[in-house]
Order: sequence, then structure tokens, then C-alpha cells
Amino acid sequence: MGTLYLVRHGQASFGADDYDRLSELGHKQSVRLGEYFRLKGIEFNAVLTGTLRRHQETLAGMAKGLDWQAQPLLWPGLNEYDSEAVIQAIHPMPLAKPDTPELYRHHFRLLRDGLTQWMAGVVSPRGMPSYNDFVHGVSSALEHVRQNFDGNVLLVSSGGPISTAVGHILGTSPEATIELNLRIRNSSVSEFHFTPKRHSLVTYNTLPHLDAPEYADWITHA
Repeated sequence: MGTLYLVRHGQASFGADDYDRLSELGHKQSVRLGEYFRLKGIEFNAVLTGTLRRHQETLAGMAKGLDWQAQPLLWPGLNEYDSEAVIQAIHPMPLAKPDTPELYRHHFRLLRDGLTQWMAGVVSPRGMPSYNDFVHGVSSALEHVRQNFDGNVLLVSSGGPISTAVGHILGTSPEATIELNLRIRNSSVSEFHFTPKRHSLVTYNTLPHLDAPEYADWITHA
């Protein structure tokens, strides 16, 4: 029995040529989260992460704040879907960089539509697994936690896998899972209670480490 803490990576570089790296603020969010866990006396018996750079940088920042040497188990099934491939599956023409509010909203309207069609098996984005295989990559990580660990376990991933994990244990519809995905905040914490048989949702998308006025402008989504 234990608690699984699912952490979304810190703010990445949305709109840049290389999204898969943390912004300066993303690094600060990650260190701050580690400091929060240290001040609360929360220690981790195991760590799982995806293999993406933003996952590793987030864990490194948390480890710095925790004053802790992390030894993660890398789990490729916790990697994010390819949002560009999802959009290109339904909109093959090039898009302008989302550097205005309207282009930003347009990007996420297309992403929502593409995710809906991918989940329904209507489109197969280039280089991506089927949605069923994506879910299996996430659920297999949850099963591994249940069967191999107890106490506090840390999982660092992205919005897609974390919302999929929540949807999996709650049995939500694909549409609800998409809404969970598009609302999740950078460096947010979700908690599952787990036993060898099941996971149960305790909290979703919380920011306890940023719950002070001086961190109000540290809250980001992309």
C-alpha cells in the first residue's frame, strides 16, 4: 500500500523549435516542488519517469530541491503523445507558430479534434502508437507500481499520460480524458492511493508548492 505522486513536468518551451526542454520558469517550478516535498518530510521509495528531456529535467530540479539523489526507472510508456503528429493527421497544411492568443486557441482546437479522432481510431498519427497501445503503456506503469512498491512513489510524466492514468482508473469517456489533459498545469501533483489490487484517485492537478501570492505568476499550462 502507498501513495503514488504523479507530477507533470515543469513549463516546457511551447512555440519554440525544441519544445522538449524546460523554460527558465519550468526549472524554477521543479526546484520549488522538490523544496515543498522536503519541507513536508515526504520521501520517495521509488521513481518512474518517461524518457523525454523535460521529464528528466523536472526530476533533476525536484531532486535539487529535495537534496536527494534520484535513481529513476525509465518507462517509455510514460512519454507524451506527439501533439504535432496528432494535429497533422487532421490538418496536413503547415501552421504558423502559436505566438498570438488566437493562434494559440486555434492550435488547441485542432489538438482537441485530433485527439478525439485518434482515440476513436479514425486517424493514425505518423510515428505514434494506437490509442489502445498508448493506454497500455500508462496502465502497465501503474500495474508495476502496485505489484512492486509500497510507501511513497514518484512518477514524472506529461499531461497526456497523467490524464490517461486518471481516466483509466475512473473509467471516464475519451472526451472527459481530453478535458482533463487540456486543463492540467505545469509541475502539478496528482495523488493515487494504491494497494496490490487497485489505484484510487485522491487529488488531481494540484499546486500546493505554488499556493502563495509570490508564486501567482508561476502557474502555467503549456
